[in-house]
Amino acid sequence: MKKITALLKELNVESNQKGCHSGGDWFGSGEIIKSYSPVNGTHLASIQAAGVEDYEQAIAKAEHAFLSFQKIPAPNRGEMVRQFGNKLRKKKEALGQLVSWEMGKSLQEGLGEVQEMIDICDFAVGLSRQLYGNTMTSERPLHRLYEQYHPLGVVGIISAFNFPVAVWSWNVALAWVCGNVCIWKPSEKTPLCSIACQNIICEVLKDNKLPQGISTLINGEAAVGQWMAEDHRVALVSATGSTRMGKDVAQRVGARLGKSLLELGGNNAIIITPNADLDTAIRAAVFGAVGTCGQRCTSTRRLIVHEAIFDRFTKSLQKAYTQLRIGDPLDENNHVGPLIDADAVATYMDALAKVDDQGGEWLVPGGKLNETDFESGCYVKPAVAIIDHDAAIVHQETFAPILYIMKYTGGVEEAIAIQNEVKQGLSSSIMSLNMQETETFLSHWGSDCGIANVNIGTSGAEIGGAFGGEKETGGGRESGSDAWKAYMRRQTNTINYSKELPLAQGIVFDL
Repeated sequence: MKKITALLKELNVESNQKGCHSGGDWFGSGEIIKSYSPVNGTHLASIQAAGVEDYEQAIAKAEHAFLSFQKIPAPNRGEMVRQFGNKLRKKKEALGQLVSWEMGKSLQEGLGEVQEMIDICDFAVGLSRQLYGNTMTSERPLHRLYEQYHPLGVVGIISAFNFPVAVWSWNVALAWVCGNVCIWKPSEKTPLCSIACQNIICEVLKDNKLPQGISTLINGEAAVGQWMAEDHRVALVSATGSTRMGKDVAQRVGARLGKSLLELGGNNAIIITPNADLDTAIRAAVFGAVGTCGQRCTSTRRLIVHEAIFDRFTKSLQKAYTQLRIGDPLDENNHVGPLIDADAVATYMDALAKVDDQGGEWLVPGGKLNETDFESGCYVKPAVAIIDHDAAIVHQETFAPILYIMKYTGGVEEAIAIQNEVKQGLSSSIMSLNMQETETFLSHWGSDCGIANVNIGTSGAEIGGAFGGEKETGGGRESGSDAWKAYMRRQTNTINYSKELPLAQGIVFDL
């Protein structure tokens, strides 16, 4: 395992540097952001954030780059993305380790996040040759009617700490092949990951003599996101994070009639029916609840278990939790790493208290771990509570490894109703070998989430499918399928190749 100083050097990240870049030199005149590792509390680096003038400089550079970049054929833009994916392959080990150091997720998850970046690059390269539009039959003779898609311009990306590199890549890989330029405001909790990514893509831009403003990085606090959301020069704001943050972004972008793509909170459930394979259900529930220390938007928060198997299932789950190893996430023997920071720990402790106040019964008690053994103070125990489905805390997303178990007594539609009663609608899952139950879950009167899985957990989405959810999850879709359309404007074209001027709907206008 490389020490952090050697790792930063390999990724060209300095211990003290400016946090903004759009080609050329790094710049920044705002406040200092200090990055601390939740792994052991080490101060990793200090970054100077953006001021208003820095933001204006970045926007101007991006707008200028768009003028030429949009004219490059899409397959050539795809070639740029292909080269970026190859650079990521070479840097996968180092970037994956940095993700683990700065965010605190396990090394395997850090490496997996970089693999997601590589996968979306591969997807986007193929997409660059199939940005299609529909051709329709015109009602007028000797006319052709069709649609085509054009780039939007400047795409703003606001990303969260829990996936400090992958979510950015989902957006930029598609936005770039569509002909857009991108400005990225990463989480202030993970600035070093963003600097490493910017260094990698800038190598590609330089090698191909492309405008550096194609990729722009602006590190900063929440104000930077607000500038972006209110800026009419930013055609689309893609924001990933909490529902609270997303509502603020949506209001600011909506006030100027701009476009927004929102991927927000999740309160994800697994339904476990009497027809489930319980071994599979246990593994799915445990990984979903404790992976990334419960800090995924797709983390499993709720288990809805039928009364016929409730006691047997909860005993098996309790036993599985005793086998979890908590500690340094870069040690691959450990299952659970730290929360991101002290604020996250405080939120976790507050949720535990609310469970007690609202009648929960602890199957696996939680709590903060001793700071003598865990230097950063960010390590907590994964907790499991048996609680009523209508308890207020159950309807709230807590970004921590707290799992709520509730019982249902009737058929699968009762369980689906419990699942759907929360305000979030990201990911969902059912564990059952019964076809009637699974097909009901997947029907239009079944799960109301953007993601619905059968016999797998709620987390671990592949890039080939569109990712996102409904209700307070925001309704946006990123990554695969036809998510590329969010980064383009649609235009309908009619071509008259006759010598007449027939009007639609049979209207006659003679002179």
